[in-house]
Amino acid sequence: MYKTLKSGLMVVVLMLAVALLAACSAKTEPSAEPAAASSGGDAEQSLTKVKIQLKWVPQAQFAGIYAAKEQGFFEDEGIDAEIIPGGPDIVIEQQVVNGAADVGITGVDSLLVSRDNGLPLVSLAQISQKSSYRLIAKKSAGITDPAQMKGKKVSTWFGSQQFQVLAFIEKNGLDPKKDIELVKQGFTMDQFFNDQVDVATATIYNEYHVVLESGVQESDLDVFNIEEAGVGMLEDTLIAKKDWVDGNRDLAVKVTRAILKGWNYAIDNQEETVDIVMSNVTDGSTTREHQVTMLEEIAKLIRPEGFTEQQVGSFVDESFARTADIALNYGLIKKAANLDEALEKSIYEEAVK
Repeated sequence: MYKTLKSGLMVVVLMLAVALLAACSAKTEPSAEPAAASSGGDAEQSLTKVKIQLKWVPQAQFAGIYAAKEQGFFEDEGIDAEIIPGGPDIVIEQQVVNGAADVGITGVDSLLVSRDNGLPLVSLAQISQKSSYRLIAKKSAGITDPAQMKGKKVSTWFGSQQFQVLAFIEKNGLDPKKDIELVKQGFTMDQFFNDQVDVATATIYNEYHVVLESGVQESDLDVFNIEEAGVGMLEDTLIAKKDWVDGNRDLAVKVTRAILKGWNYAIDNQEETVDIVMSNVTDGSTTREHQVTMLEEIAKLIRPEGFTEQQVGSFVDESFARTADIALNYGLIKKAANLDEALEKSIYEEAVK
């Protein structure tokens, strides 16, 4: 069964290898280009085009980026930002390596896998500071302690997304290869609703509230917090290709500054920012109520209690070390990650000056 755990990951690795070959055969010139001039005041100002690739479809998970565009923070930095939606068939790292996007949002685990496979990608800022993952079970399943997951069906997303769940299982004294049946989770919560699994994975900003919005009460659930268990992996991070950063350091700082400013604005002005998000979502794909809840929860991950505005986007060494250790322990990466090379801390530091 353990071989099937890695099947999704192998698909990702193969796609990234193809991206690396394409990148090696292409020119590595900076992809940022001057956009059409726009008039401002008495003179025309030329804006630099920057393409930003999201890891998923438009939603409040990316509220800070949409707020930065709507509030003119990109334009203030001389940037014409194009925000490119993601989706189930879009590999963010491939988009950035091939120059289809200049910067992108991906998970730290996925960044580490990409670097382990030779892709020259770096993080410019760490957007989320805590894991959003929860494991949830219906009270009727009788799982009040993680040890009671033994012999149960536990579902999670595959690819590179299952490893913090496995780390949680192992930390609680169970062998994830033998003591549970790991089930591939879809993009809906139907398996959980239909009792096809005993335990499901849910992000606190999305699937968990999908369950509550279906009519399930919080009192009907047993919830296990992976972050509080000490095995959470960092998620959304801002990435770029290393040679793009080297050739466009000032631009990289400006993009990062605008996005971080956008996130602080979004967190402090949530009602208005949800309006911005709703103007970008696909009609009928979500509700305003759901996006309000999503932004409330995302804000707690991006600017958690004790964080100042200036700390938004910062690199917490302990969290990165834990993420890299889990990735190595479960074979997500083959060699220990060089975090000094993976994190372009100077870009963040310059952006928040």
